Amino acid sequence: MTEKVHRRDRRGPLSSTALHTTLVLASVVAVFPVAWVTLTSLKTDRASWTRPDEIGTLGLDNYSQVLSETQFTTWFVNSLIVATATTVVAVLIAATAGYAASRMRFPGKRPLMWSFLITQMFPAAVLIVPLYNVLSELGLLDSYGGLVLASSTVAVPYCAWMLKGYFDTIPVSIDEAGRVDGLSPFGTFWRLIVPLAKPGIAVTVFYSFITAWGEVAFAGVFMQSEGHYTLPVGMATFVSDFKAEWGLLTASSVLVMVPSAVVFFLVQRHLVAGLTAGGVKS
Repeated sequence: MTEKVHRRDRRGPLSSTALHTTLVLASVVAVFPVAWVTLTSLKTDRASWTRPDEIGTLGLDNYSQVLSETQFTTWFVNSLIVATATTVVAVLIAATAGYAASRMRFPGKRPLMWSFLITQMFPAAVLIVPLYNVLSELGLLDSYGGLVLASSTVAVPYCAWMLKGYFDTIPVSIDEAGRVDGLSPFGTFWRLIVPLAKPGIAVTVFYSFITAWGEVAFAGVFMQSEGHYTLPVGMATFVSDFKAEWGLLTASSVLVMVPSAVVFFLVQRHLVAGLTAGGVKS
């Protein structure tokens, strides 16, 4: 019987070739845009941008120009501040809300989770006007705090549902053991549940950071002074109706990928476990 199962699981030469061919093609499709942008960023001859079949002269002139002659470093720091703050705020709110929804019974629990879900359904464009009015009343326009709050409205709903599903997979007996040992509800959450929920938290950290790092709709409206521009808004100034600095745009695009890649490599070992466990129960 075991021998029959092994024979059934063993792929034939044709199916194995088809599988590997498909994987290679998928990899090429995924890598090609990044490779093309990287190659374009290294082209120093402006004329070669309009001739994709020619590589032309390669160099680092575009990178040196972006770093020395533009406000790229300022935009980079602004984006890093906003993305980091959004990640901290969103993960803290989502983790506590998800844990409360998973473990506690309180009035308005179901409406709270439904409001998270409904908020997640709205596109960012629909939220711009009400958020603009709220931030204007609070005096938070053109400030890091205002943009962090706006970005958190996108990150928190998804992260709360994700962590609620992950907390559901952690046995309730762990909470009970914590209470027996004299821990408060928050102490149980922080000392026992959070260490066990690292894969789920890693997913929310990655999602929150990427969401805030590449966000352009809110940043383009709420950040009104050039010194407060984030990277997506600042990079948009390289291309307009009157000019097209493709070298600067592609060079900055490559540099923008670095923080995202760093965050990914820091949390990658938890991502698969977090995504699969978070989808088991809700």
